[in-house]
Amino acid sequence: MDRAMYQAINGLAGHNRPVDDLFIALARFGPYVFVAVFAVLWFWPGSRAERERRQVAGFLAAVSVLVALGVNQLISHWWYRPRPFVGHPATLLLPGARDASFPSDHAAFAFAAAVTLLLYSRRLGLFALLFAFLVAFARVYAGEHYVTDVLGGAIVGTVVALAVWSLRRYAVLFLAPLLRVARRLRLA
Repeated sequence: MDRAMYQAINGLAGHNRPVDDLFIALARFGPYVFVAVFAVLWFWPGSRAERERRQVAGFLAAVSVLVALGVNQLISHWWYRPRPFVGHPATLLLPGARDASFPSDHAAFAFAAAVTLLLYSRRLGLFALLFAFLVAFARVYAGEHYVTDVLGGAIVGTVVALAVWSLRRYAVLFLAPLLRVARRLRLA
């Protein structure tokens, strides 16, 4: 079933150049959009309390992403799954990676960031989740992952973001002195 879903989605690739270009951009650069969003949130003006709340969310997102990618590395070393294009016909829109296919790092990154945004702001978070789904879909469309690879990455990213967010009270204790120094240096 995973192979059939992969072939159905990847089979859409290669027929419409503008659509392919869109999904190539999403598949390749999707995580950088989240980095840009959190950079904007970090520096966006507002009351001190609101800025601090946004900066804590940005910090928690960074921690969530790093932990999710670390968990992905452990899973992929424990259970190596070759990329789908290795054993099946595929339309590759990106240079084929040779590392493990499961779980998807791009999906883990996108969902860790999106779920953190959702917990910070429902409105921003819903857009972020939609964007994370598009990034995950784009990874299959571009031929890089099976559907279960991006689903696995999405689950890892979501679970890690929820766990990190639940510890935010402790993160604030750690982050408060760093934010004071960053403010003095005009970095926050």
